[in-house]
Amino acid sequence: MQSRRNFIKCASIMVAGGVVAPNLLSSCGSSKLSSGGRSSKYLGLQLYSLRDMVKDEGIQKVLKAVSKMGYNSLETAGYNDGKIYGEDPGNLKKMADDLGMKLTSAHLSHNISKDHDADMAWWNKAVEAHNAAGMKYMVMPSSPLSGENATLDNIKRYGDYFSEIGLITAGASIQFGYHNHAFEFENKVGGVPVYDLLLENTSPNHVLFQLDVYWIKKGGYEPVDYMKKYAKRIKVLHIKDETAIGAQNTVNYKDIFDQAYVNGIKDWYVEVENYDTTPQEDVQKSAEFLKKADFVK
Repeated sequence: MQSRRNFIKCASIMVAGGVVAPNLLSSCGSSKLSSGGRSSKYLGLQLYSLRDMVKDEGIQKVLKAVSKMGYNSLETAGYNDGKIYGEDPGNLKKMADDLGMKLTSAHLSHNISKDHDADMAWWNKAVEAHNAAGMKYMVMPSSPLSGENATLDNIKRYGDYFSEIGLITAGASIQFGYHNHAFEFENKVGGVPVYDLLLENTSPNHVLFQLDVYWIKKGGYEPVDYMKKYAKRIKVLHIKDETAIGAQNTVNYKDIFDQAYVNGIKDWYVEVENYDTTPQEDVQKSAEFLKKADFVK
C-alpha cells in the first residue's frame, strides 16, 4: 500500500481534476410520496432496526411495513457476495421504488486482511452491487480500533484503507463513510479520541463520517459540539436513543436537527437497537414522533 501522505495527496489532486462528482449529497427529502396521507418529510430508517423481522419474514414484507409507517429513505445492513438481503440489487431497488422509497445508504463491513488485492476486489464487487441499488453512501459500521488495537499506527493504517475504499466508491458516485460507536471516544491516543484521529488521517475528499448521536453521548461527548467542529466531514447522522426515538430523550433532538440543517446535512437514519415493546411498534413510534416534531423538515 502506498504511503499515507502520498495517497492522500494523490486523492486530493484527483478530486481537483474532477474525478469525484460534485453533487453527491443531493437530498431526497423534498420529494413528496404519492401515497395518500403520508408525510412529505424526509424520514430515514436503518433497516437493522427490524433485523429479526427481515430474518423471519423476508425483506419484501419489511419494506411494505416501513413504507406504511412513512419512511422514505432507507439504509440497508444485509450485504453479502453481490446481493443485498439475498436479493439482486436491481430487484431490491425496484421493490423500494415501487413503494415510494429510495435505497440511499448501506452498512457493510470488511476489515483489513493480509491480502490487499483481495480486500480491494471485495470492495469493487460491493460497489458494483450498491451502485445497481442506487445507493449514495456505503458506510463501515465499525472497526477493530479499540482496546490494545487503538494505536496511532493502526489508526493510520485504517485511515489509508478507508481513503482507498473512498476512491473506489467515488468512481460510482458513491461516498464512503465511517459510523461510530462509543469506543472511538472512550479510547484515546495521547489524550486524543480515536474518532478525531481517524478524521485527521483519512482523505477529506473521500471519507465522510456518519455520526451516531447516541453513541457519541455514551462515549462522553456532545453530538452538536462535534457537528460544529467537523462540519465539513460529518455529513450523515444516525438518530438513535435507548429505544424508540422520543421515548427517553437521551439526546437533544431539536439541537441536533437545528445544527444538521445549518451544516447542510440532508440524510439521516433512525436506528432502533433496543425495544420497549416490539421492534415494529418502536420503529413506528419513532416515525410518528419525528413526523410531529416541528424541528424536522
